[in-house]
Amino acid sequence: MSLEDRAKATAKNVEGKAQEALGNVTGDPEDKAEGKAKQAESEVRQGVEDVKDNVKKNID
Repeated sequence: MSLEDRAKATAKNVEGKAQEALGNVTGDPEDKAEGKAKQAESEVRQGVEDVKDNVKKNID
């Protein structure tokens, strides 16, 4: 698994949390929704990387 891919997924999660918080502060539901979507995307990316790691571990 690529450390770079994990870092990108983590950055996307942080970005999503910040955008959601901004939406909470400003009352903008669109920002909140986009922030939550970015966090969900990050979770999917992390899950894909976990699967890649498990497959590689099983092959080795």
